[in-house]
Amino acid sequence: MTENPPATLPTLGDLAWEPALERPDLLAPSVLAALRGWAATDARVAAQVAVTEIDPEHADTATLNEVHALPPEASANCVVVAGRRGDDERVAACVVPATTFADVNNRVRRLLDVRKASFLPMDRATSESGMEHGGITPVGLPAGWRVLVDARVTAPGALALMGSGVRRSKLLVPGELLAALPGVEVVEDLAVER
Repeated sequence: MTENPPATLPTLGDLAWEPALERPDLLAPSVLAALRGWAATDARVAAQVAVTEIDPEHADTATLNEVHALPPEASANCVVVAGRRGDDERVAACVVPATTFADVNNRVRRLLDVRKASFLPMDRATSESGMEHGGITPVGLPAGWRVLVDARVTAPGALALMGSGVRRSKLLVPGELLAALPGVEVVEDLAVER
């Protein structure tokens, strides 16, 4: 288990942040299970992964940032992309700064080693992840999915404001801790500027 470094719960804007593991009611079941498993091997998770309750109508990044005066550079969007190599479907969740777009047609396609990559249909993304539209997060995804995270999200001092698996809350994770999430692949230039 990683030693518990001195750390305080991250906060952002005017939202009321709490330790995520103390608010299981604000997490999708798969997210809660993943956080508990991760916390068992990394003590920073209990102290540094925060959750806040939001109005589900404000779950979309632009609306949330506007309503709560949040810095857009702190928001991280998670999109699910798939492609095929023969009979093998390859799925990846891509976490990119909200001020960018996932480079699906170039960088992601090459990382998946597929001829064509496209966004997974929303009904499949939600049903297979067990998460709600507008709440998909890299924490607690199906084991067969790759988790690609743009290096800008994990830079020292960065915070990642992202989904919690449900539309009524958001997670806030220090970027360096997100990089330590089991299964995460930190990728340079995963996204392109808007």
